[in-house]
Amino acid sequence: MNPLAALCDDFYLSCYLNTELELPKSRDTVLHFLEQFAKAYPTMNNFYVREQNEHVLEEDKEQGHYRWVTLETQRVASGYLNPPNLEDCHAQHELMLDLAQPILSVSSLDCEAIDVMFGFDFAFKGNHDEVVSEVFARDGRFESMLGIRGSKVVEFEPSMTIALDDQCRSQARLSVVTRTNSYQVRTGQYGEESISVYFTVRRYWGMGSDGTFVDSYRRQYEQGLELVHEHVIPNIVVPLTEVISTR
Repeated sequence: MNPLAALCDDFYLSCYLNTELELPKSRDTVLHFLEQFAKAYPTMNNFYVREQNEHVLEEDKEQGHYRWVTLETQRVASGYLNPPNLEDCHAQHELMLDLAQPILSVSSLDCEAIDVMFGFDFAFKGNHDEVVSEVFARDGRFESMLGIRGSKVVEFEPSMTIALDDQCRSQARLSVVTRTNSYQVRTGQYGEESISVYFTVRRYWGMGSDGTFVDSYRRQYEQGLELVHEHVIPNIVVPLTEVISTR
């Protein structure tokens, strides 16, 4: 059971392995890497190449929940949208990290950072920025600007990054992404896009990092989950849901 899924319309947990050097792009290497996921998860059978020569393997998106893996120029990514339980995410992400060294030759020296991202999407057909501004303006600091006669909010995407240790090697980033543009605000014709809340715990590698990539993922996930429950859910997720419910 995934309790985080009940807080939003779509929830996802993703892991990113960022490298200093470009990843190998030979046909044999790419296919061998992605075939390991197809063997572990036979429903991951949709393979295609995006722009910038990015390779993608994913499940059927029409299910409403699906796994995906991408092999980019300097990043390997693994994600799971609407997982039934978080343990399934861990197995997939750890497989990606375990395979990176023997197949993609990603060593500790080559690893720039590992990211663990918690994502929350909220469906809302209306002015996203207006909704987000209401959440973040509750202390009154933006009341003057928001109260200008005849004004409409067209961009309000708060983000911040904090260091979690003295060396700034562990960091957490919160960002809110809206998908409303000026044309939609002007015409009142809004799309079906979602408001997204991203919370990422990043660990910069090197400089004597302890343990394996998988060890780091597990520590980052636990740290991120604690911060999500203590700060992101009560201060961002719940208020955002409350404002949307009144529209």
